Amino acid sequence: MASRARRAARAPRPVDLPAHTPRAQGYLWPAEWEPHEATWLAWPHDPLTWPGCVDRAEQAMAQLAAAVSQGETVHMLVKDAATEQRARGMLAAAGARPLRLHRERTADSWFRDYGPIVVARGRGRTRQRLAVDFTFNAWGNKYATLKADDDIPWRTRAVVGIPVVRSALVLEGGSIEGNGRGTLLTTTQCLLHRNRNPHLVREEVELRLREWLGVRHVLWLGEGIEGDDTDGHIDDITRFTGPRTLVTAVEDDPRDRNHAPLEENLRRLRAMADQDGQPLEVATLPMPGRVKAGDGRRLPASYANFCIANACVCVPVFGHRNDAKALRVLRRAFPGRRIVPIRCEKLVEGMGTLHCVSQQVPR
Repeated sequence: MASRARRAARAPRPVDLPAHTPRAQGYLWPAEWEPHEATWLAWPHDPLTWPGCVDRAEQAMAQLAAAVSQGETVHMLVKDAATEQRARGMLAAAGARPLRLHRERTADSWFRDYGPIVVARGRGRTRQRLAVDFTFNAWGNKYATLKADDDIPWRTRAVVGIPVVRSALVLEGGSIEGNGRGTLLTTTQCLLHRNRNPHLVREEVELRLREWLGVRHVLWLGEGIEGDDTDGHIDDITRFTGPRTLVTAVEDDPRDRNHAPLEENLRRLRAMADQDGQPLEVATLPMPGRVKAGDGRRLPASYANFCIANACVCVPVFGHRNDAKALRVLRRAFPGRRIVPIRCEKLVEGMGTLHCVSQQVPR
């Protein structure tokens, strides 16, 4: 009778969660450094995103694709035949291995945020994967035309070859970071912002993260960096480099507006533990100073927006004296991978860099 009473007293399952969530089925979100089957990209084309510098964004994309293609398949979305022809020429010039190009119209290139997030269960030949399609509302309804990319996971599902499930939770891939063991890191500025899921409080957001991604431990940092129109995406400030190791951005100049929030995030990280109660090991990454757009706006330039591939780690650099220091930190963090610096002064004019434009598919 007591057990029946306890079951009866449980709160009903939220209406936006299915009875058999990925977590209930044993799925877990793998870490980005685990082996990839492929990485997805979308060729830059929008002159509103890159005013007067689309060609420079294309160059950065070609270099990224070329580096990643040395160790895994690269799928590239191109909006039409003319774009495909141009992309093939630039990719060949950059030394890319053969890529799989798919004609699929996109509003923009931020595949990390609108693409599917793949979770997995089992190992070896018994391993199964599931693509979670979170709701994309263009970073809090900031860009109405970019909401057209919300259905990319469904339009590409035949190529990916992985079943897709839809989640009502508004979430971008750049807002979460995982260690592949059950710990997820995010920011209160983004996932608790009222322009994402205004009907949910923190505990309800955590519940959905656990159920959709299979994680069991959610860690919260505070604010992101100045100039970031995503409301504090984690991939511009703090990244896992191993199950218990991280790098986090710091700003040494106390006069810089990034100094205080990044110091606060560092303080929190040093007091945090992983899903097993083990303390985190934190290394610091410098910031690249004030990278500005042509109109004087500060851009969200950060070395933390690196992309991990099977054979390398591609790192955005900005022609700043801290470029070399950041590359040294990341070489220590990823001793088994080649570190590939890619100049991103123009790519970041679109408000993101290498991690933002990529999304991995775990093997």
